[in-house]
Amino acid sequence: MVSVCLSGMKKITCHIAIGAALLTSACMAQAADNYWQTIQQKGVLRCGAAVAAPYVMRDPKSGEYSGYFAELCRDFGQNVLKVKVQFVDASWDTLVAGLQSDKWDMAMALNQTPERALAIGFSAPAQDYQLSLLVNKANPKLSGAGNKIADYDKEGVTFAVMSGTAQDKAISGVVKKAKIMRLPGNDETRLALMARRADVLVDASDTNHLFAVANPDWAKEVLPSPALTKQGVSFALPRAVSEADMNVLNIYLTQRRATGDIDALVNKASLQANAGKAGAQ
Repeated sequence: MVSVCLSGMKKITCHIAIGAALLTSACMAQAADNYWQTIQQKGVLRCGAAVAAPYVMRDPKSGEYSGYFAELCRDFGQNVLKVKVQFVDASWDTLVAGLQSDKWDMAMALNQTPERALAIGFSAPAQDYQLSLLVNKANPKLSGAGNKIADYDKEGVTFAVMSGTAQDKAISGVVKKAKIMRLPGNDETRLALMARRADVLVDASDTNHLFAVANPDWAKEVLPSPALTKQGVSFALPRAVSEADMNVLNIYLTQRRATGDIDALVNKASLQANAGKAGAQ
């Protein structure tokens, strides 16, 4: 096939094709090296949004996004990059693929895992993530249960978890005897526990803690020992984004975390979720 490119017009065509491929590669590399500059030129920062309180929430009536990751994305876009911010509806199953296919510029509230790091880049953590269990204190199936997963991993016990999330992966890796009920959102998992269709709710410790505080008459939070998982919760960007561009976002997050700003946003979002003001779709 090489000899075809060495004669007449076919040689010229071959050179054009090679040149176009090199130009495309150069453009892609330039975009990766000037990620924020490219977004500033476009005038909009697209944030991939999968709903899970208190990280990302969406009002079902107005469609407005809230939650502490949504607030961080909005603030970073408007006050650091000086561009408009657009939230793009996503699901936990599509956040990584959508980032890779240029459907959004940043994916919000993804747990850092080495498997994901093979495909995408992670910012510095905005918060740390730990899993907990939420149970009904009066559930006879769980009488005498302590803080070991084995105390709950029994025949006839059902765990409720949001499908496609880090908590889904974590609990799926350790539960051998009990049933796992995978549901599309936080509201559905909580309702399953409240209606006693599920015996154990698996979720982030901050979310479960506030839900337990809001329902002290029946709800009890359990922190498993050893921990199921403890990971940083971060923004995700394309893996090819340069270290210099990633550092812009890292400095922003590190400073806001150090001053307590992110903790305040977490508390605000959690109270909003507990008050029933955050819809999930």
